[in-house]
Amino acid sequence: MSALVQQRQRIVRVRRIQHGAAASAAVDAAQRVQTIEGNRARLRQMRGELQPVTGLTTGAALARIGELAMRLDEARFGLGTSLDAARAMAATREGERRGARRDQESAEKLEQVATLAAEEQTERRLRGLGRRRPRFAQGEPE
Repeated sequence: MSALVQQRQRIVRVRRIQHGAAASAAVDAAQRVQTIEGNRARLRQMRGELQPVTGLTTGAALARIGELAMRLDEARFGLGTSLDAARAMAATREGERRGARRDQESAEKLEQVATLAAEEQTERRLRGLGRRRPRFAQGEPE
């Protein structure tokens, strides 16, 4: 096997590892987005479930419910910035994954081209060995 083919195979292995790492980072970023969205939905659900008890209640109980509702709303709205940042990071990681995949595919194509070229060169050498001109002995006319 030629040195070029071996080099291309090493490059392919490296590109596969790089793509795997980029894909893992992209999945992690997407899961972070899903986690934040789930937390936000859960906060919204908890806020919606806060209802004053029917019947007689004290002003303190209503104030506690109002305070809790306000804190849940603040927490939910506070997740908006984190969610935007997580979405941007997920988009960036997905772009990096695509770039790594493109590099991997290019390396695989270059490896195939190098392998074919090495095979063709070997075949040409072998064909050339069979077509040698016969040698004439000394003194014989050419």
